[in-house]
Amino acid sequence: MAPSSDIESTMSVRPPQFQDRHVSSGFNVLEYELMAERADALGRHGTKVETALERLRGRTEQGCSPLEREELLDVAADAVWAFFIQREICGLRDQRDIVRRYAIPKEVLARVGIVRKTGS
Repeated sequence: MAPSSDIESTMSVRPPQFQDRHVSSGFNVLEYELMAERADALGRHGTKVETALERLRGRTEQGCSPLEREELLDVAADAVWAFFIQREICGLRDQRDIVRRYAIPKEVLARVGIVRKTGS
């Protein structure tokens, strides 16, 4: 019996090679689902911004109280902030087009990202 050091055994292991690069793998399906969810969330946030801004404009035109207007500004700012964050998650970093497209008032933009204290 020969000593084990005299026996050389070489074995190479290589990862499987795929012949067709267009075959959907589990990863591709997952990535597609994540992209679809991001796009859906972006749309939902955009709708929330539109709704908050329409309500702010409508109630302001009707002559709401200063306290109600402050609350509407806060709601709109929170919706815009969440929308900006969702856009950044999707890789969209420039918010200038959104500010123009949605006609976001400067009063709302000035409040974006502010953490307000709740009444105690």
